[in-house]
Amino acid sequence: MQAITLTPFDLSLAALLILLLAALSHPLRLGLERRLLLSALRTAIQLVLIGFVLEALFHYAALGLVALLALFMLLVAGREVRARQKRPFTGGWGFGIGVTSMFLSSFSVAILTLTVIIGPSPWYLPQYAIPLLGMLLGNTMNGISLALDHLTGEAFKQRATLEARLALGQSAVEAASDLRRESMRIGLVPILNAMAAAGVVSLPGMMTGQILAGAPPLEAVKYQILIMFLITAGTGFGTMAAVWLGVRRLFDERDRLRLDRLRAPAARP
Repeated sequence: MQAITLTPFDLSLAALLILLLAALSHPLRLGLERRLLLSALRTAIQLVLIGFVLEALFHYAALGLVALLALFMLLVAGREVRARQKRPFTGGWGFGIGVTSMFLSSFSVAILTLTVIIGPSPWYLPQYAIPLLGMLLGNTMNGISLALDHLTGEAFKQRATLEARLALGQSAVEAASDLRRESMRIGLVPILNAMAAAGVVSLPGMMTGQILAGAPPLEAVKYQILIMFLITAGTGFGTMAAVWLGVRRLFDERDRLRLDRLRAPAARP
């Protein structure tokens, strides 16, 4: 089956739907028209730029270039994790916790998959390494940001309860045990929902893309199962690491709750 090539005119027709949605946002007073248009423009520009980068990267396939792009993706994901939290940690901790947890989870899962499961030659072949890492980072980023946002927000709301538990002789780990478990659970809910609906309610993006590109459906299914399992593992490990690091930061070495290490929510206009 030959893949159908999209023309700029085809993409412009799809863009008209975004314009229509933005036009409807104004009379409904949703206030989303500017954000919709900017997000669509940003998406188009970013994807076109990464397309040119990947074209060059696929041609040279150098380990240093692949590592440089992977590092850039990790740093941007770390910034997004921090930006999605209402009460991020102050200083470099809000950025560092996200980057560290994603590096430990997404990168380790990606390298294991490339070297043991898929096994391209060389193992860092950009055609496999970059899309795989991108999917792992994107989904792990969502789980970590949700978990940390719940952790820091609820720690502030439940400060009286946490301090009461500490006053009764509990350690920081014991006092925050319920909060820690709930934060991890919330971080895993999106990917668990996606797994439950895959193939029944929706066809996942990677599988759909492969089928549209002409790949045999069963081959696309095998890759999608692999990716879903990898994303779930990466999100789970990353969320656990982020929450563990976040709890350590919320309390000092004397098991005192340190809410001064959280930044206050930005005032909305």
